[in-house]
Amino acid sequence: MEWRCNQMNRDAIRRLTLAGVLAATAVLLSGISFPIGPTRTFPFQHTVNAVAGVLLGPWWAAGAALVASIIRNAMGTGTIFAFPGSLPGALVVGFASRLPIFGKGRRHWAALLEPLGTGPIGAGLSAYLIGPAAGKAAGFGFLLSAFLASSIPGACLGFILLWAMRRIKG
Repeated sequence: MEWRCNQMNRDAIRRLTLAGVLAATAVLLSGISFPIGPTRTFPFQHTVNAVAGVLLGPWWAAGAALVASIIRNAMGTGTIFAFPGSLPGALVVGFASRLPIFGKGRRHWAALLEPLGTGPIGAGLSAYLIGPAAGKAAGFGFLLSAFLASSIPGACLGFILLWAMRRIKG
């Protein structure tokens, strides 16, 4: 029993460490963003979401996205739209990577679903809840295009990174 508890603790520490490194990576790269209306598109956040979702699962990936969004907002490199723009994408990738269709050796393909969470879900939350509450209203179509302009390249980069890691690992 003691060995099992120690193994569970080690797994949790590994996941926490990787989530922290990925959140820090997103924060360090947050200077590379492009303003589009009231948002700041940040492709590397979506890269981190894709990688974290596949490697850590939905909840750890969403935690890493949340921490990165909080820090980016505190530093002034993010906006309120960082929250609905990053968390849904991380959750979608994390849940999708656990589906049987993405079985052994194919989990990296789930990274390409990040725009599904960021696009319609994140833009919907932003347009109908977050934006109006913050006094920064923008239409769903506008936010959808801004979020997809950021999440599609980010998800593709995440897919490439995961594919390369898989190739290196052997």
